[in-house]
Formats: sequence, structure tokens, C-alpha cells
Amino acid sequence: MQLDLSIFGPKTRSLIGLDISSSAVKMVELGSDGKGGYRVERYAVEILARDIVSDGNIVNLEAAAESVRRAWKKLATPTRQVAIALPASHVITKKIIVAAGQREEELELLVESEANQYIPFALDEVNLDFQVLGQAPSSPDEIEVLIAASRKEKVEDRVAVAESAGLKPKVLDVESYAVLAAFELVQQAQIPDGGKGQIVALVDVGANVMNLTVLRDGQQLYAREQAFGGNQLTQEVARAFGMSFEEAEAEKRRNNLPEKYEVELLRPFLDSMMQELTRALQFFYTSTQFNQVNHIVLAGGCAVIPGIDEMVASRTQINTIVANPFANMVLADRVRSKSLLADASSLMVACGLALRRFDE
Repeated sequence: MQLDLSIFGPKTRSLIGLDISSSAVKMVELGSDGKGGYRVERYAVEILARDIVSDGNIVNLEAAAESVRRAWKKLATPTRQVAIALPASHVITKKIIVAAGQREEELELLVESEANQYIPFALDEVNLDFQVLGQAPSSPDEIEVLIAASRKEKVEDRVAVAESAGLKPKVLDVESYAVLAAFELVQQAQIPDGGKGQIVALVDVGANVMNLTVLRDGQQLYAREQAFGGNQLTQEVARAFGMSFEEAEAEKRRNNLPEKYEVELLRPFLDSMMQELTRALQFFYTSTQFNQVNHIVLAGGCAVIPGIDEMVASRTQINTIVANPFANMVLADRVRSKSLLADASSLMVACGLALRRFDE
């Protein structure tokens, strides 16, 4: 199957960012505000039934496609072109240094021979792409090139889901890169001086995994993944109130649970989350030369829990904000600002993917 997909692909006139996570299908469509900024045209979230996506793998293609179709209907857009992303765990990336001034074909051959050394699969089993990052830090006669490769079946599963839903995949990205693209907007809008020279810990707590990425001036200093996420709380809710997992997830999102939920379930979950977060920061301090963080940015589904930013700030003594990549954007009339604010932190991947429309 030949795919017209490039991880570092060209921009396209209209594009939906499509994020298929383990808990929901999320879509974002951005336009230009006419002044060099962005406008949120529309967005949609469709909760996924449990076990449709597991560990980043699409287990039930038909059910996933049906959820994508429903989300696209909610979006009410004529746009069918989408940017999709693979979990970082499905992608092997490697930076290489090569001599500058080479033609595209020469670079392709070099990348293939380098990829052969780093990729534990036959090259005909993978989708391979590369991007020139610029001059190598060590020498003006060399350039730095980023190689990205993924097993073809991982790519084809996501493409099949989008196509079965009647959509046209145009760009393939990596979830962690999409998050970083959205994070740049967060930094500009929500952190003093745009975060210049400051160390920022991006803490993304999703359904199953907590990701800590520590950055300074756009450079990644540290990354760590821990098995902890919002599904643990949803399971507790389902058990305590005799609901299905899907009902528990929906009621949790609506903040529509009996009184004892907060004391008996939410607080112990938040305590566990604080322990995981402080442990992750401790690992950062002990395994690098850094001993402080200036700001914490919370993202992912768990960042929408009311008061979570104050709780993290008081436990860590670090300025904490909830990520909103749309903070400086104009909203189209059809977008409800209150709903978008509630969902913003969980739309980082979808927003980063939607930004691919504006790639140079």
C-alpha cells in the first residue's frame, strides 16, 4: 500500500487535526485570523468505548472508524483532509550528522543506510522519512538530519480508520511533536516573557500514561513516561457507583457524580497523582545537572480536574498553569468559549496537528 503521507509533509489549504487517543477521538480545525494569528474554526470530542485503542494500538478498527465518523459529523465541516499522529512509542527517531550541500537523492540514500543501523526491522516493513534540521552545532560544513521510522502496519491502521470514516489522511506526525507544537503557543500566551531562558516542565496526564517533558528555549532537557492516568479514577467510579466504564467516564467529565465522589475517590486519586508528579521531578533533578523548574504546565485529560493547578502549585511550590493552546486565538462564532476552555488541555495533540496546515 503506497501512502501519500509524509511525517514532515507539505502544508495543505484546509486540514483537521485528528487525535485518536485511548479515551477519545479529538478533532480541531484552525484557520487564519487575517493578522498572522489563528482562529479556532471548530472542534469536537467523541468518547471512545474502552479497549478500542490499547497502548496506542487500534484494536477495533471498525469501532474506531465509527467514532471518528461521529466526531467528524459533530464538527460539521466540509473539510475531509486530516493530519494524524502515531504515539511516540511506535516511532523510532534518530538525529544524524551528514556533510552539507548534498542533493535530495544523495540524502535519501544516506538516510536509508543510517536507518539500516538503527531500525530493528527490514526497511521494506517501515515507513521512513527525514527532515533537515539545519546546520550541525559542531561544524558549518555539516547538517543535522532527523530520521523517523515506524512499522507500516502501525501507520496503515490509523490511515484505514480515517479512510473508513470518509476522511483523507494528508500528514502523518508523531504525537510528542504535535504536543510540542501546541506547547509553543502555550508558552507564548501563558508564561511570562514567553518562557525565555526558563525551565518548564510539561506534565501530560492522559488516560493511562503520565509524560513529563522538561524544556528550556524549545530544547528538550529530559523526558520520562510513567504508567499512571485518569482511567484508574474512571474504574474506581464505575466500581463505586455500579456504572459501566463508559458511563463513569461521561459522568466524570460532566462533573455529575454523587457527593462522596470527591472525598472517597477524587482526593485519593489526586494524592497518587501528586506522588507520581513529585517522583518524576525528582528523577529529573537526580539524573541531570538541573535542580529547579520555573513553571509546570499541565496537559491531558486529568488537567481539567477543577483546582488541579492550585494543588500542584502548593505541593511543589512551583508556578503551575493548565495548558490552553487556544488562549491567544480568535474563536469562530460556532465555538463555545466555556466548552473549549474546559477541553483545551486535552486537545494539545489535535491542536498541534491542526497547526500543520500552516507549515512553511
